[in-house]
Amino acid sequence: MTESKNPLRMRGIEFTEFAEPAIGNMHRVFTGFGFSMTRKLKGKDIVHYRQNGIHFLLNRERRGFSAAFTETHGPAICSMGWRVDDAEFALSEAVRRGATPAAPLDCDLPYPAIYGIGDSLIYFIDRFSDTDNIWQTDFESLEDPVLVRDKGFIAIDHLTNNVYKGTMHKWAEFYKSVFGFEEVRYFDIKGRKTALVSFALRSPDGSFCIPINEGKDDNNNQIDEYLNEYNGPGVQHLAFLTNDLVASCDALDGSGIETLDIHDDYYDQVFKRVPWVREDRDKIRQHQILADSQSEGSYLLQIFTKNLFGPIFIEMIQREDDLGFGEGNFQALFESIERDQERRGVI
Repeated sequence: MTESKNPLRMRGIEFTEFAEPAIGNMHRVFTGFGFSMTRKLKGKDIVHYRQNGIHFLLNRERRGFSAAFTETHGPAICSMGWRVDDAEFALSEAVRRGATPAAPLDCDLPYPAIYGIGDSLIYFIDRFSDTDNIWQTDFESLEDPVLVRDKGFIAIDHLTNNVYKGTMHKWAEFYKSVFGFEEVRYFDIKGRKTALVSFALRSPDGSFCIPINEGKDDNNNQIDEYLNEYNGPGVQHLAFLTNDLVASCDALDGSGIETLDIHDDYYDQVFKRVPWVREDRDKIRQHQILADSQSEGSYLLQIFTKNLFGPIFIEMIQREDDLGFGEGNFQALFESIERDQERRGVI
C-alpha cells in the first residue's frame, strides 16, 4: 500500500469507546456477547473489554468528553481508536487534509485525536504490537475482572454511520480526502413505506469498511428515526466478524440478546439463490440467519440484533470469500426493520 493511497498510514481499528448514562445495560450486553472485562485506564473509570481482536472501552466517567456526549445522545459510541504507524504524523496530516483536531484537555483518553461524524472522536494509536501496546502500558488489571467464554467474534468487519439528508456525500468525502478510504458500493434501498441511500467505503489498509446511510423521502424512515432518537448523526451499528456464525448464534442462546424477525418465506427462496451454503440449513432457519452471495461458490452469512443501546444495534457476519454487504438481503432486512417500526407505532 503506497502512502499516496494510505496517507495517514492506517493499520486498522484498535478500539471502540462506548458511554452511557449512570444506569445502563452495556456491561450485560458486552459480557453476553462474550467480552471479558479485565482492565481499566489508570486514574480513570474507563474499563476495557476484549474478545480476540475486538477491544471495547466503556467510559463510566461522570465528567469529561464522553459524559457530555452521553448527555446529548444517551447511550452512545463516542469515539474510536484507529491504528497508525505514527500518531503525531497522522494527526498533523489529517489536519492538513481538512480534519479538525481535538484539544488534549477535551479528550478523556491520552492520545492524539480529531473530530469525526457527529463530533465523535477518532484517536490515533501507534502502539499495538504484542510487545508494546496501550493495554500493557496505560491500563491496569482490575481487582475483580469479569471473565466469560468468548463466542467466536474475532474482529470489527464494518461500522455504519447514519447522517442527515444531503450530507452523505460530504461525509464520504471526509473519509476519502482525509484518510484515503475508497468507495466500494452505492445502494438505493426502498421498502414498502420508506427508503434510504448508502455509500460503502473501505479503509486504505483494507481491514474494515464504513457504510454511510441517509434517509430518503419520508421523515419516518429508519435513518431519521435513529437521528431523532440519537439527537444527531453517529454510528448506527457495528458488525462483528466470526468464522462460524451458526456456532456464535448457538453460543448466544440464553444471553437475552434478541435478533430481528425474518419472514418464513425468505427461507423458501434463499437456498435457491445461494445453493452452495455449507452450514446446516435448519440451523440457519432456526436462528433466522440471512445468506447472500456475490459470485458462485462464495457467500456470506449475517444476522442483526434489535436495538441494544438507544438506537444502536449489532450485526454478526461470516464471510466465505465474499466481500459484499448482503445486498441480496437488503429488501428482507429493510422490511423486517419496517415491521419493527410498525409494531412500535413509528410508521
